[in-house]
Amino acid sequence: MTTGIFVTGTDTGVGKTVAACALLRAYAARGLRSVGMKPVATGNADSGGNEDVTALEAAGNVDAPAAARNPYALVPAIAPHLAARRTGVQIELARIDAAYRELARFADRIVVEGAGGVFSPLDDEHDMLDIASTIGLPVLLVVGVRLGCLNHALLSALAIRARGLMLAGWVANAIEPGLPFFAENIATIERRLAAPRLATLPWSASGGPRWDGAVPI
Repeated sequence: MTTGIFVTGTDTGVGKTVAACALLRAYAARGLRSVGMKPVATGNADSGGNEDVTALEAAGNVDAPAAARNPYALVPAIAPHLAARRTGVQIELARIDAAYRELARFADRIVVEGAGGVFSPLDDEHDMLDIASTIGLPVLLVVGVRLGCLNHALLSALAIRARGLMLAGWVANAIEPGLPFFAENIATIERRLAAPRLATLPWSASGGPRWDGAVPI
């Protein structure tokens, strides 16, 4: 049976793609057919292609249709709802759900990566958490460990649970090298978040991190 997880973050640029790719490689190492999905990607080159989508494709181990892996590829490098409006596109949750079901034909595990944070809008009414709700996925929260992350992590978790979604766990991503009280920040989040920390991704100037904890699904 195919199972999936929705990867979101406390903000943009906190390492959702890094965590999603590490998770895909962990699934592949366990002999599972794994594929990454980016429902909405902005900042696509005019000639096609998006860094996140390309990274997810490389981290997985199955060949799946590009239109299913990335249903909405928007050129402007701005918020999804603004990019969609600027290009005359209506982001439809039903289309995203259908793309996910298409991927389920090819894979045992699907890692779905959102854009921005939990409340990044898709249009005037919907946001990233509506994708997880529509598909019916548990949520993995990537916390970029830096000044301000405690508030962002707790608010994000509150939003996830307020939607009736399962917070499967969280990932601590060391995006700021040499951050004072790094361990203390992680310990505070662990005490307050009421969800397991499944991995800590160390900061590295080169090379990709590896998933060092239990996989969530």
